[in-house]
Amino acid sequence: MTDQASKQRSRKGSFQMPAKEILQEARKLHKVSESLDSLAEQHAPVAEALMILAGTVRNSANLLEILVQIRLGPDPALEAPLN
Repeated sequence: MTDQASKQRSRKGSFQMPAKEILQEARKLHKVSESLDSLAEQHAPVAEALMILAGTVRNSANLLEILVQIRLGPDPALEAPLN
C-alpha cells in the first residue's frame, strides 16, 4: 500500500465519524428552524421574534456545515474520481 493510499484511507475514516454526527445535528437544526418559521406564520404576536430565532438557528446549522468542510475537508465519498 502506498503512503498516499494510506493517507486517503485515514482521511476517509477520520471524516466519517465526527462529520456524520455533526452534519446530522446540522440537519436537526435546519428542521428546528423550519418549525420556528411555521410557528411564526401561525402566531402573529410573536412572529418577529420567532423569525429572528429561526434565522439564528439556521445560521448555526450553516456554520456547522462550514466547520465540517473547513476542518474535516469534503467527504471523500462525494469527490469525483479524476479521469
